Amino acid sequence: MAKQMRIISVGRIKEKYLADGIAEYAKRLNSFVSLKFTEVPDESIPDNIPQSAAEKITEREAAKILGLLKETDYVVLLDLKGETPTSEAFAAKMKEQELTGRRTVFVIGGSLGVHESLRKRADYRLCLSKMTFTHQIAKFLLVEQIYRACSINAGGKYHR
Repeated sequence: MAKQMRIISVGRIKEKYLADGIAEYAKRLNSFVSLKFTEVPDESIPDNIPQSAAEKITEREAAKILGLLKETDYVVLLDLKGETPTSEAFAAKMKEQELTGRRTVFVIGGSLGVHESLRKRADYRLCLSKMTFTHQIAKFLLVEQIYRACSINAGGKYHR
């Protein structure tokens, strides 16, 4: 049985080129893992939103995401305050986690970031880059890095 993985993200991918790229890497991943996508609806965010209102939005998004997680899930939260591993180190982390038999769930927050409750639930916090990306681009980069890690772990030629 293939390794189970899930990506939970806030908001939909609106740009066709990103949706196409994500679909391409998801298709390539089929030989390595069973990958499922879940999108939590994002909320409309007014300009110049007060911090207290932003906190309430991220709290509601977090509650929806936490409701989708199983207690046994290994949760990888994309977080600017997380570790920034090399592709090889990320592959090693994924291989190590796979040995636990737990389902891996990657969580991508919305444009306001993530609520502290998600940071507390996370087993691992991953930062793709010190640069900031939209959550749609982060999703594309994550799927590519998952594919790269699987290829590295399988001794494939994708990563050179």
